[in-house]
Amino acid sequence: MKAQVGDTIRIIRMDDNNGKDLAARKMNGVIATINHIDGIGQLHLQGYGLAVNPDIDEFEIISK
Repeated sequence: MKAQVGDTIRIIRMDDNNGKDLAARKMNGVIATINHIDGIGQLHLQGYGLAVNPDIDEFEIISK
C-alpha cells in the first residue's frame, strides 16, 4: 500500500548510515502524519525535519 499525504505512519527503522547519522536513528519509533511528498517521493512528516525515503527506510501506515 502506498503512503499518501494525510496518512499517519510509524517509522520502524530509518537508515542511519551504519550508525553515523544520530538524527536518523532517533526517528525510529516516531509516529507522525505525512504533510508533503516531494518530487522524488520522500515523505515529509509534520513536525520533523528529516524526510522518510520509502525505498530505504522501513515504516508502516497506521491510519489512512
